[in-house]
Amino acid sequence: MPDGVDFKDLNRRMDGAISAFKHDIASLRTGRASANLLDPVEVEAYGTTMPLNQVATVSVPEPRMLSVSVWDQSMVQAVDKAIRESNLGFNPIVDGANLRIPLPELNEERRKELAKIAHQYAENARVAARHVRRDGMEHLKKAEKDGEISQDDMHAQSDRVQKITNDTIATIDKLLNEKEAEIMQV
Repeated sequence: MPDGVDFKDLNRRMDGAISAFKHDIASLRTGRASANLLDPVEVEAYGTTMPLNQVATVSVPEPRMLSVSVWDQSMVQAVDKAIRESNLGFNPIVDGANLRIPLPELNEERRKELAKIAHQYAENARVAARHVRRDGMEHLKKAEKDGEISQDDMHAQSDRVQKITNDTIATIDKLLNEKEAEIMQV
């Protein structure tokens, strides 16, 4: 097809939205400890905000316990504060340069809260997919206006862009439903 939309780039960007969503929901707790649980935590360190994994090592010594080894002793309080304020429901226990984080049992209220967070992540991913679609559609309209593609090509390509968007959103919804079922399991 002459000009129009670069479908390889469009698919790459849609896949990026799905990958980001998968990364986000991997950090949601489902009853067992995982080092990924602390991925969303950002620490105020050295005058800037950085991910927790750039100032400490996260490990899983027991099934219901996380351990955070802070590399710089002066950063322990900042890491403790960041974890407490991360809205993940964790209360670290400071032990020198280490923080122990016991994972409380998931009660019904906390499960619903986690499901709500998963829905927010899914909506962000859907919005990202719609932005990619909008960019593709604008590119098509410009190409048609400039005479690079015919009106028929424009309609055919816009239908293809919409189908790719629908497939991406369906994948996001499927992943959300699987994660929600995993969270709500008792």
